[in-house]
Amino acid sequence: MEKLLVVNNVSKNYGDYKALNDVSIAVEKGSIFGLLGPNGAGKTTLIRIINQITMPDTGSVILDGEPLKPDHIRYIGYLPEERGLYKTMKVGEQALYLAQLKGLSKREAKERLKYWFNRLDIGDWWDKKIQELSKGMAQKIQFVVTVLHNPKLLIFDEPFSGFDPINANLIKDEILKLRDDGATVIFSTHRMESVEEMCDHIALINKSNKILDGKLVDIKRQYKNNIFEIGLITPNHTATTASLKEKFEIFPTTFKSINEELKYKVKLPASVSTNEFVNYLTSQGQLTHFVEVIPSASDIFIETIQNN
Repeated sequence: MEKLLVVNNVSKNYGDYKALNDVSIAVEKGSIFGLLGPNGAGKTTLIRIINQITMPDTGSVILDGEPLKPDHIRYIGYLPEERGLYKTMKVGEQALYLAQLKGLSKREAKERLKYWFNRLDIGDWWDKKIQELSKGMAQKIQFVVTVLHNPKLLIFDEPFSGFDPINANLIKDEILKLRDDGATVIFSTHRMESVEEMCDHIALINKSNKILDGKLVDIKRQYKNNIFEIGLITPNHTATTASLKEKFEIFPTTFKSINEELKYKVKLPASVSTNEFVNYLTSQGQLTHFVEVIPSASDIFIETIQNN
């Protein structure tokens, strides 16, 4: 697929500290790209470089086929983790001001703000001051001014921070709709369940280096380890457990059930096919639960960080 953003071999130092070390990523148009990593890994430095808040020491950034330049900022919407609204300004006044900074006329800004305020059910906030709003309410305003100018590239840094579950789900749905309408999204978060739900592609940065990069589904295939979770109704749990231990590597597991099954995670050797395993289990009793254990984004994050 065509790439909207390409970061080539970017490095950044702050004195003796190397914030980024030869990092490259490529973000496909119309995708949601998860930029992941522990605190202090270098994610925010990379985001700041893409936004031209700071410049790389080496490397280059290409946006929609062109080297990044100052006027490209109008094609980018950035929601930082640390919010930056003026607390004593009224919501409507501030939203209009920020929209015009992004190149919208006052009339066009008012029309788009009316659409978003109605969509998010915040129309009666127009004359409130930011300091009168809760953190979650203020973040809704910041989200609106981030997306208002219909940028090609949206960068969300911890967009769900401070939201209750209902509003977090609301904003998630809006981000997915923006993607479906043609926007490209870079999504930085520590909420791995959101990565599972939203991201097509991820890159993991640790200690200033990119250590993992690829489509999320391909990375899951790479990390899966042929483990299955089983539930088996059998007349003799002890004998069946002994038989399982003789043939396979097994681990305890728990899952909700209305039956009194024998419950295990079982690691299959490469020499045993899934069909052969199912045939063996059904010879031992009634198979009530059979699920391949696919590593979650959280599992992959933890394992990769611990090994690097």
